[in-house]
Amino acid sequence: MSDNKSLPLRRLGLTDMKITPVGFGAWALGGGEWAFGWGSQDDADSIAAIRHAVEHHGVNWIDTAAVYGLGRSEEVVGAALREMSPDQRPFVFTKCGLGWDEADRRAVAKRIGRPEGIRKEAEASLRRLGVERIDLYQMHWPPDDGTPIADYWGALLDLKAEGKVRAVGLSNHNAQQLEAAESLGHVDTLQPPFSAIERGTAEHLLPWCAAHETAVIVYSPMQAGLLTGAFSVARAEALGADDWRSRSPHFKGDGLRQNLAFAEALRPIAERHNVAVAAVAIAWVLSWAPVTGAIVGARSPAQVDGWVEGGLIQLTSHDLDEIAAAIQATGAGRGPTRP
Repeated sequence: MSDNKSLPLRRLGLTDMKITPVGFGAWALGGGEWAFGWGSQDDADSIAAIRHAVEHHGVNWIDTAAVYGLGRSEEVVGAALREMSPDQRPFVFTKCGLGWDEADRRAVAKRIGRPEGIRKEAEASLRRLGVERIDLYQMHWPPDDGTPIADYWGALLDLKAEGKVRAVGLSNHNAQQLEAAESLGHVDTLQPPFSAIERGTAEHLLPWCAAHETAVIVYSPMQAGLLTGAFSVARAEALGADDWRSRSPHFKGDGLRQNLAFAEALRPIAERHNVAVAAVAIAWVLSWAPVTGAIVGARSPAQVDGWVEGGLIQLTSHDLDEIAAAIQATGAGRGPTRP
């Protein structure tokens, strides 16, 4: 890193992988031409952002999914990997279980769990990423097609046994579903949403994962940009129709005003640590056991520079008290307020 500090490494649950506390999130790299896009995105900027995170800051894992941009994000990640030497290559985490219709790319993808479909998805992801093995493969959502958890979790365990994937996990699953999967084979990771605004994960999921030595890699720690310290009412109002945030209650009305007031309350803490507000938001989620890593999106190298310090700073007990008080004062979000 430019200040000669190195990101520490944390063991990913019971796996043999050690990851940096922050990982590069590639959701937005899928562009805007699908149901949950972030607006238009230049692939060259995306590749530059990935390389900057890896080569300049030492970030050693990338999180993507087949559905992000309906294959585009994985293709962009693959293109970035091809520009790196083998010793630089970060771990690649991706997800399955969402099927889309190429004839209607704006339609919401269907949550599917059929084992034969998961196997086909894995092969397609391997091709798009240009890798021989996926380091972490996760079921994106519980399926809506009636597939029992024993079937789709069994399919992921089979892929792991065959060496096509190194570790397997679940995303957006509840504690009961985790328990059912664990009875069949160890759940290496859980990937839930978690931020100082959306705090529900701390109630039941984090304790379950701690008890079962399941690593937690959280997504949206900056609540899709609200906790960067750079968001505003005007920016929210300017979001295009091709940006899913334009339809979120977090980005409208009272919810937006509460969230922005809370983000502003983080500024004095950021100034004490000489970092951006975004870094404080990330450090907050990383202060909860057993959170191993936080997925943070970036669409340019400059955005990476704004959040990478979140993997370096340690919030004090006073900082955590101040953040809890700000949550109470602003009424932002829901869930436990302090680790």
